[in-house]
Amino acid sequence: MFIDYAEITCASGKGGAGAVTFRREKFVPKGGPDGGDGGKGGSVIFVADQNLHTLQDIRYKKSYQADNGAPGSSNQKTGRDGEDVRIRVPLGTLIRDRNTSKVEADLVIEGEEFVACPGGKGGKGNARFKTATRQTPRHAQKGIPGEKRNFTIELKVLADVGLVGLPNAGKSTLLAAVSSARPKIADYPFTTLQPHLGIVKYGEYQSFVMADIPGLIEGASEGKGLGHQFLKHIERTKLLLFLIDTMESDPADTYELLQQELLSHNPDLSKRKHIIVRTKIDTKADHTDWTKMENEYLEISSVSGAGIPALIKRIGKLLNEH
Repeated sequence: MFIDYAEITCASGKGGAGAVTFRREKFVPKGGPDGGDGGKGGSVIFVADQNLHTLQDIRYKKSYQADNGAPGSSNQKTGRDGEDVRIRVPLGTLIRDRNTSKVEADLVIEGEEFVACPGGKGGKGNARFKTATRQTPRHAQKGIPGEKRNFTIELKVLADVGLVGLPNAGKSTLLAAVSSARPKIADYPFTTLQPHLGIVKYGEYQSFVMADIPGLIEGASEGKGLGHQFLKHIERTKLLLFLIDTMESDPADTYELLQQELLSHNPDLSKRKHIIVRTKIDTKADHTDWTKMENEYLEISSVSGAGIPALIKRIGKLLNEH
């Protein structure tokens, strides 16, 4: 199951208390202080893992608590540090403070870490407080409490190419035709309800990642049709493909609608390179009118394969320029 949003609570461990002890040996009846420091509390750490592709594991575990540090002991022994809690998340994960909505971390590199809640420091033992005028200190520090914070975890898929279009424009069919991805395909709208990724190989040793985004409808940028959940997944793409069904009665109007929804969601998308693709040309009818489409476009059929090599070549060229 693809899950791209979760809300969790994280708490780090408390530092261990310092010890108040004194040396008591057979021939040292008045030994000095020897209380050790407390151990550091465990931290809560997010780790980016390229082997994960969903937030499913996090979605169903709402709370994470790291261990407390152990108290110090005699002979100036430091207490054991609390064990850290490491939360593994997919590449492309945004971590926000739930109270302020501030982005605390954006994990996009394998192994990248973010310490969400540092563990509390351990308290100093009484051995630390011995001075020339105070030979037998009878106090030590308490451990510093850990932190407790609430976060929202959001996944934005990492892809080179994003497929954008109305429902049933042929996005899933194209992804299945050019990669080994197998999204659900059917001849009715909203077949795709979650993003799908596929690796497209071209040339000798080159490849790119293509993302099939669920179909957009008018008002998607305002949240209609779960638009906010879908549109966020194209924000990281380098190139956009605007897929328009050859049967559209007014393709120019459809193109304008798609552009407007993207710009309303994120104005930065206006700077993104894109290609207009006329899909399903094997089913085109005489009454469809593409003469009003002033922008350049490529024609393809994902079923017969017509135009696919030219499209892949064009995508590769634009990505290399990027």
